[in-house]
Amino acid sequence: MQTVWAPGLLMKIAVDGMELFVTMRLAMYLSSILETLDHIFDDYGSAAEFEGSERSKFGGKMNPSLLMLKHLSYLDLSNNAFGGIPIPKFLGSIESLRYLSLSRAGFGGLVPYQLGNLSSLQYLNLHADIEDDLSVANLQWLSGLSLLEHLNLDNVNLRKASNWLQVLNTLPSLEKLVLSSCQLPPVPSPTNLNLSSLAILDLSSNSFENPSVLSWIFHLTNLISLDLSVNDLQGCIYDGLENMTSLRHLDLSFNSFNSSIPDWFYNLNSLRFLNLGSNKLHGEISSAIGNMTSAISLDFSGNELEGRIPRSMGNLCKLKYILYSGVNLSQDISDILEILSGCVSKQLDLLDLSRSQLFGELTNQLGNFKILEELYLSGNSISGPIPLSIGELSSLSVLELDQNKLTGQLPESFGQLANLEIFNISKNLLAGFVSEMHLGNLAKLKEFDVSDNPLTLKTNPDWIPPFELEHLVLRSLDVGSKFPLWLRSQKHLRYLDISNCVISDSIPSWFRNSFSHFHYVNLSNNQIHGQIPSIPWIAFGDSVIDLSFNNFTGPLPQISSNLSFLDLSSNFLSGYLFDLLCFNLNQTMGMETLNLGENRLSGEIPACWMKWQNLMVIRLDSNNFTGRIPSSLGTLYSLLSLQLQKNHLSGEIPSSLRNCTGLLLLDFGQNELYGHIPEWIGHSFRELTVLSLRSNKFSGHIPDQICAVSSLQVLDLANNNLVGSLPGCLGNFTAMVKRNSFMEINSSFISYAGDLFVILVVKGQMLRYSTNLVLVRSIDFSNNNLSGEIPKAVTSLFELQSLNLSHNLLTGTIPKRIGEMRSLESVDFSVNKLSGSIPKSMSNLTFLSHMNLSYNNLTGQIPSSTQLQSFDQSSYVGNQLCGLPLPEKCSDNGTIHNAGNGGGENGFRFETDWFYLGMAFGFVIGFWSVFGPLVFDRRWRSMYTLSSFQPNVENQ
Repeated sequence: MQTVWAPGLLMKIAVDGMELFVTMRLAMYLSSILETLDHIFDDYGSAAEFEGSERSKFGGKMNPSLLMLKHLSYLDLSNNAFGGIPIPKFLGSIESLRYLSLSRAGFGGLVPYQLGNLSSLQYLNLHADIEDDLSVANLQWLSGLSLLEHLNLDNVNLRKASNWLQVLNTLPSLEKLVLSSCQLPPVPSPTNLNLSSLAILDLSSNSFENPSVLSWIFHLTNLISLDLSVNDLQGCIYDGLENMTSLRHLDLSFNSFNSSIPDWFYNLNSLRFLNLGSNKLHGEISSAIGNMTSAISLDFSGNELEGRIPRSMGNLCKLKYILYSGVNLSQDISDILEILSGCVSKQLDLLDLSRSQLFGELTNQLGNFKILEELYLSGNSISGPIPLSIGELSSLSVLELDQNKLTGQLPESFGQLANLEIFNISKNLLAGFVSEMHLGNLAKLKEFDVSDNPLTLKTNPDWIPPFELEHLVLRSLDVGSKFPLWLRSQKHLRYLDISNCVISDSIPSWFRNSFSHFHYVNLSNNQIHGQIPSIPWIAFGDSVIDLSFNNFTGPLPQISSNLSFLDLSSNFLSGYLFDLLCFNLNQTMGMETLNLGENRLSGEIPACWMKWQNLMVIRLDSNNFTGRIPSSLGTLYSLLSLQLQKNHLSGEIPSSLRNCTGLLLLDFGQNELYGHIPEWIGHSFRELTVLSLRSNKFSGHIPDQICAVSSLQVLDLANNNLVGSLPGCLGNFTAMVKRNSFMEINSSFISYAGDLFVILVVKGQMLRYSTNLVLVRSIDFSNNNLSGEIPKAVTSLFELQSLNLSHNLLTGTIPKRIGEMRSLESVDFSVNKLSGSIPKSMSNLTFLSHMNLSYNNLTGQIPSSTQLQSFDQSSYVGNQLCGLPLPEKCSDNGTIHNAGNGGGENGFRFETDWFYLGMAFGFVIGFWSVFGPLVFDRRWRSMYTLSSFQPNVENQ
């Protein structure tokens, strides 16, 4: 505390940067308090600073010396770091307290019931962080706080507090109640409700399963603010809200309401902030929305609404925030902007101004007028060119029009939006130029995204923008062959995406120095050449660098230890992995995704993985690595995906990999690995969704233990030396039996993992699956030496799309119930020893687009169906089948019909005999036609002899 004497009896006190003028007596009293604080916090000292704040955090234990402050009425210990210790019980003895805030202070355990002794308390905030694990076993102690007006138990676990509503009903003075994320148990509604003073109620994030537990809320007719977001509320929007006409703030977002918006809802004309986002509401927005004249913010985003923005919205002249993203609006952009500009036009029409009054009076009048500030219309079907009138929305600070069908050019009037801070118009059909004319006046611009449009960025080389961007995305624009020079002036740029921008430059020196300041930089899919500069330091943790699909050459760079994502795939990098992996073994690397696939790296994979414990994704595929797979990879316990396919690796799969129990994808295909497929795969990889060991030298049986991996969606063991029978437990692959499997739930991981993919042979073609990998279900055991019958259990894999068992030694019949595998798109049983007939149930496979049953011992008639008759004859050859599409007709008993002109077996032999007889006769005729003249004609012999010994002039 710093004190400065001031004139009179006042003195100025500076505490934590705040200046207060107080009386001398109070100053002396505060000085004694601060001296006492030295004893209260025993372990206070090296407190951690948190980002964005200059104050330190208290920690350690609290000393009961705080009780010396006999008249303490206000105690705020929020935003500290007490490390999960319980809230001190002695706080309940400070009876003079009227205000107590322990919000996000790091307390854990049970809330002490002694707090119920604070009978003078008016404000109580116990808001906890999730990791604090703060809980309450019983809320009965709250009934002693009869004067309580503000109660915040956000993130406090109340799962065991079955009396929570009964106790709260005993607090008649309660005005604000926050019970967000409290895991509230269902309770009956009270008979007599005593919460008439309640104005603000937050019950968000509690996952109410039975909406009837909320019926008591609709009797709180004096409520001003109600938040029921992030629950499991379903059905129609509750009719009980119709009588809550005092509501100014209503949040029903992130639920599952699946009705249309009822007409009475638009009569809640006191509402200022309405959030219905992220539900399943459908139908059109009624023109009655024009009745909500108090509205300042309307959020309908993330629903299944359709149609158009009603013209009556032009009457909502207080509206500042409109969120209509992802609701399938189909409307012309000029129509929308005309509606939203209506209030400006009306206001101007009402102004009766002489020429001399124009500027001053206009400023005063419009200064009190609410003009649209944020407009979110992304993810709709909005079409047409952006009109010049967009410049009239001069108060806009946020404009998001991405993922629509906008056409034409960006109008020059866009440059009039001088207050614009965030602009996103990506993924449209805009063409033409983006130039200084559009950007020259946007001094406040922070985020700019015009990506994925056929646009060209055209600026003068010496142009210096008026703005300081933080976020810039120009993906798929034509920015020219060189790096845009104006980027040099953007000192605060943290997020940069100039991928697929036809840049054919090397990385300039001024840009190399910027790498350390980026949180995200994407230069992929260009023709950038030269060496990749080392990145020894980065200011931000969890940083991302993507330089994939370029023409970089040379060795791997050295990188910062706090880089999180590095993608250098699909370049021409050479040298050894050792240079990147092992250059600094004194630091623990923060890398989570490392993608070096499709380069020219060589040598052995080094064993320096112990310092890379955060790795989740490793791609080293399509290089020239040799030697064995290092056992140190088994120390990466967080590993989710490991791709080493298409190298020259040898040896066995190291048993240490069994420690990577979280693996989702494992691809060792197209190497020279040998040995048996480990049985421990089934015990260790219980979440594995993709296993590819194709094109190696594995031998032995397919272990039955592999069936324990019920999450498998892709199993590829093709092109090996496997023997024995197919596992009879194939039906245990639950992910191939039903949808909503583990990989689909983790589809966000696929997009994050850096072009994660798998090469599969499907429908006779080698295909690459990447982002659509979550949809694939495939089994490929082809080109092995497997024998025995096809297990009947395979027919229970109802979601299997591709099944390839070709080029083996399988016997027996095709399972009769194969037709129940309705998702099958590709079946290949060719080159086996299968017998019997084709099951009639195969005609039920309506999605089947590829089938090969050739070269088996199948007999009988091909079942009739549009699907089976549509395949080429080559799908059936090498069998004894009849019926379309084969030319052989079937007899009444289903065998090949013996026609009189040589049909059947005898006819075949007859035709064969004549064929060989013809060959012999043709050979005799041909032989004597050439050699006969040589034998009987002397001139022919002489000519042949001379030509045989004629010198080769060209070769001399």
